[in-house]
Formats: sequence, C-alpha cells, structure tokens
Amino acid sequence: MSYTLTYSESFQGWPSFYSYYPEWIIGMNNYMYTFKGGDLYRHNVNVTRNTFYQDWWVKNGDPTQSFYPTIIKSVFNDVPLENKLFKTLNLEGDAAWDATMITDIQISGYITGSWFEKKEQSFYAFIRNNSIGELALRSLNGIGRSLTVQDPGTNNTFINFSINPLVDIGSIISVGDYVYFGYPDPILAGPVLSINVNLRAGINQIEINNNMINPVTTPIPTDTEYFLYIKNSVAESHGVLGHYCVFELTNTMTDKIELFAAESEVMKSFP
Repeated sequence: MSYTLTYSESFQGWPSFYSYYPEWIIGMNNYMYTFKGGDLYRHNVNVTRNTFYQDWWVKNGDPTQSFYPTIIKSVFNDVPLENKLFKTLNLEGDAAWDATMITDIQISGYITGSWFEKKEQSFYAFIRNNSIGELALRSLNGIGRSLTVQDPGTNNTFINFSINPLVDIGSIISVGDYVYFGYPDPILAGPVLSINVNLRAGINQIEINNNMINPVTTPIPTDTEYFLYIKNSVAESHGVLGHYCVFELTNTMTDKIELFAAESEVMKSFP
C-alpha cells in the first residue's frame, strides 16, 4: 500500500502517514492545506471526518473513494524478557475503536468496537483469540475419536461418537465453540450448531457448520478421526500470549473522535 508522508522539522521525523493522495501539501497559520484537481482544501475544519476530496470524487464518478479510516499502530512492551498474557484493552477517549493484537507468538487477537463497555469515561474490552498455537495448552479440550461423519461436505455436518464404549462429549462444550479434527496439527472443522445426546435412542453427536467461516480446504474424514474443541473466545477470553504486543486501532467513524491513551491489563505467563 502506498502512503503520503509528512515530515516534521520540530520532531525531525515522519509523524503521519496519509492514505489519500494530494498534489501538494503546505502548512500555514496552524492549518494544513492541500491541492487536489487544482482545487485548494483546508483540513480539519468541517464536521465530516475520515473523508477527503469528496466533491472531487463525486465529479470523478466514485464518491465512496473519498473515505479513509484512521489507523493507529503502537506496541505494549513492558518487561520485554518476560512472557505475558495480554488480557484486555482500555481506551481513554470518547469512542471505541476496532482493534487487532499481534504478538511474537500469536497473530489472532482482535476486538470489534461493539464489544467495548464504557466504564468511568473509558472503553474496556477483553481480547478475543481464535488461534490454537501455544494457546492449545490453555483452552483446547479433547472430545475423542468419531464413529462416523455425516455430510462432511455440507454446511450442516453431523459428527457421531460411540455409545458403547461411551465417548463422553462432556458438559463443557457449548454451541458456538470451534471444533477441530486431527492431531498433532488440528484443522478447523467449524463452529458448533447443536449438541445432541440421547443415549437411549442411540444418539451421541455434535452438529457443526463447516462453511460458516470459510469453506474447509481439507475434507473431514467420514469415519474415525480425533476431534477437539476450543471455547468460543467471545464467551471465554484467554487473551494473547507473547513477550510484546503490537496493537492496531481502526476508526471508521465520520464524527470527530479523540483518543488520549491505550493500555492493557497484562499478567505474567507461567508455563
């Protein structure tokens, strides 16, 4: 991706990266001015934010191209030699942002703006994680070997387990948890749609949707295969594991939004 960079003589560096492409930029009287299509624009003076050169894009046939989200990237790196769990994200400002969290071990931490709760003028949320990786030791649970798998290539797939001897599906697994198959390199099968256990009727099965996230590239075997599950990260947050955490905040609003600080609740990891 290409960016427009601005250089600050006072900071002796490049403080901002812009997604839009002006023909010229100049600062005067504490305002930033740019030229686009021969027209002069003064920035930060209207009520519509994250939008640039809207009238120019209207004249050129695609006004949707005038919108650019605001993205901020930084890092939590206290005590860099210790392995840690980054559990939460707290934003001090007047709105919640979408967030992704990446560490040196995991790359799948995320929070959508709607998950934040406002507490004492700050926005607070638990970090979700859909990764297995090192997190398997903390949140991955085994079910057992399947007896048969019905309709493995459709959305509604039924995984049947033995009754005699009994494969106990367990009471911890819930609708919305993610089912994996294979070991030692588990493959995502899909989220749980229903849990059907009626031993007297000979039913001991889990129903999943293996196309809800994306079509499964590796077909589920139709007979014996070892199945595991990981709890729905919205219901049970384990955070992200690593020595440091790079976080990226994305604001897609067109209203004026201020962000003053970002912090995370961190705990030392004990393997």
